[in-house]
Amino acid sequence: MLNPCLYEARFLDIFAGSGGIGIEALSRGAAFCCFVEQNPQAVSCIRENLIKTRFTENSYILKKDARNIAVSLAKNEPYDIVFMDPPYNKKLEYEVMKNIAGSDIVNSDTLFVIEASIDTDFSWTDEMGLVCVKEKKYKTNKHIFLKFGG
Repeated sequence: MLNPCLYEARFLDIFAGSGGIGIEALSRGAAFCCFVEQNPQAVSCIRENLIKTRFTENSYILKKDARNIAVSLAKNEPYDIVFMDPPYNKKLEYEVMKNIAGSDIVNSDTLFVIEASIDTDFSWTDEMGLVCVKEKKYKTNKHIFLKFGG
């Protein structure tokens, strides 16, 4: 679904787990990927996967709570695509977006893709100036695609 947007993109993979989504983005032409994950075992897994796939040079792993990443990443260029797959039904997507929506790590062109349970409420997007440009529903979860509206 993201293939047309990936070439030379700066990709941010939040709640990265094993790093599969970010590594897939790199393999499809993303220029750079930052992986955000706080679990030490998952960070080790991402590191091993980056070595195996030879993507260590154009990636960075930030071992930090995803709710507080804007300050840590502020010195970088804005990301073109922000993907997050937080634990379901904990409202972490809202907390992360509240932290990064007004920061320097995103801009008016950034595409946000959030994986969530099928019943996750996204009514908060209006207060952040975000509009849903696409929603893909599955049996138990969904992907919601957001951009800053205007």
